[in-house]
Amino acid sequence: MSSARSNLLLVTADPVRLRYEDLIEELLGIAGVSPPRGGAGFGRSALRFQGKIFAMLVRGRLVLKLPAYRVTALIRSGNGAAFDANKGTPMREWFSLDPDSRLDWLVLATEALDFARSAAGRRSGLAARP
Repeated sequence: MSSARSNLLLVTADPVRLRYEDLIEELLGIAGVSPPRGGAGFGRSALRFQGKIFAMLVRGRLVLKLPAYRVTALIRSGNGAAFDANKGTPMREWFSLDPDSRLDWLVLATEALDFARSAAGRRSGLAARP
């Protein structure tokens, strides 16, 4: 167990937070993935790929950036809701997983990471055009 993780255990025993810490540890060895920055404000708990958020813990829920069609399918399956950043307007590519969902967090986060990778590829392809 990492020292950061053991310090976290002293501060909180929140099972959702601990589950998210496990997810972070699973993904950190992947090239381009960076850990949460901490601090205050939006994205403080976010996992990033090449600086872009793909997963975060918000108000006790795993929030993931996924293709809009996938967000719609997950909502229809009863596994969560569109994420609205507490502003009342759902964001079409952001999904907030219901804490009681039995879906695998690592599988969903990997799907979000793959989506972030594809978006990075599209951005770099656009930048390379004359």
